[in-house]
Amino acid sequence: MSLAFLAERQLAISAVRRASLLTSSVFNKLVKNETLTKGDKSPVTVGDYAAQAVISSMIHKAFPGDPIVGEEDAKELRVDSGKEMRDRIVELANEAITKELGVGDVREWGIGPGQELTPEELLDSIDRGNFEGGPSGRMWTIDPIDGTKGFLRGEQYAVCLSLIVDSKVQVGVIGCPNLPYDLSKSDGQVGCIFVAVRGQGAEQMNLEGSQPAPISIPSFSPSQFNFLESVEAAHSSHSTNDKISTLLGITRSPIRMDSQAKYGALARGDGGAYMRMPTGVGYREKIWDHAPGSLLVEEAGGVVSDSRGLPLDFGLGRTLGENFGVIATGKNWHTKVLSAVQQAVAESNTPQAKV
Repeated sequence: MSLAFLAERQLAISAVRRASLLTSSVFNKLVKNETLTKGDKSPVTVGDYAAQAVISSMIHKAFPGDPIVGEEDAKELRVDSGKEMRDRIVELANEAITKELGVGDVREWGIGPGQELTPEELLDSIDRGNFEGGPSGRMWTIDPIDGTKGFLRGEQYAVCLSLIVDSKVQVGVIGCPNLPYDLSKSDGQVGCIFVAVRGQGAEQMNLEGSQPAPISIPSFSPSQFNFLESVEAAHSSHSTNDKISTLLGITRSPIRMDSQAKYGALARGDGGAYMRMPTGVGYREKIWDHAPGSLLVEEAGGVVSDSRGLPLDFGLGRTLGENFGVIATGKNWHTKVLSAVQQAVAESNTPQAKV
């Protein structure tokens, strides 16, 4: 019996691998060598556009009828003032597209030597990410560089791709070029790709797409349990997380890293839970920020919900709707963490807490 979504899985791994190598190249060429002024975020912009162009072009070749929900559009690149950046993006994208075929690559996806795309074709690839989402049918989500500040620091960021069918995430792939293959070995292999297909479990492989190994969330004791948090407090409330840790009696310090790399770290047991609690009113989580990671955690034996205990809804459009936060943890911890979250939120909303 053939496995479901086998072609989509392999395409996603191949696309994320090429985009991950591209973004590493952008960092080495434009950030590490300091060819741009300090504080200039344009390397992230270049990497975002180029990575989305590569992934989108491959999806279009493999599954031409599938719409794409992407983070970027090419409007600013089509005007004369965008020429310098456009030329750089075209060069980087074609460099990634024309690399030799590797493990699982298929030339019919428009990759390999001699497969260069014109500037217009690459801009069109970026613009294919304009789909508005919705509750029915197939659609892909792309987050070409998740964790821009981590990327600029040379720390954690992620290249994220998912396939959603009728509001359910069916395939999720996350590339983490700077994440150690084994977090306990600081001098070991760096860079990994996390892969999940609904009903088929979760695995980790290296950036070449080899050395696949199944991963799962272990049963943490209270003394082993800790949280995975965003580096930036603006992304998720650290104070709320601290209060929840106190309610649960958690004493281990949190591990802080940017991007959906946290979902991968959780799925393989580097930490016990990942929470992203709202820091203010009005912000709505984007579906591309959570679709692949949520499936990865679920297939590794975990549970992902909002602070009400409800599953995330990927059929509402480009966002998850009203922001009730995100809680991801192992099955044996989810009820306890959820209860502590609800207690912490209730206490913070009391008149005494607001004084």
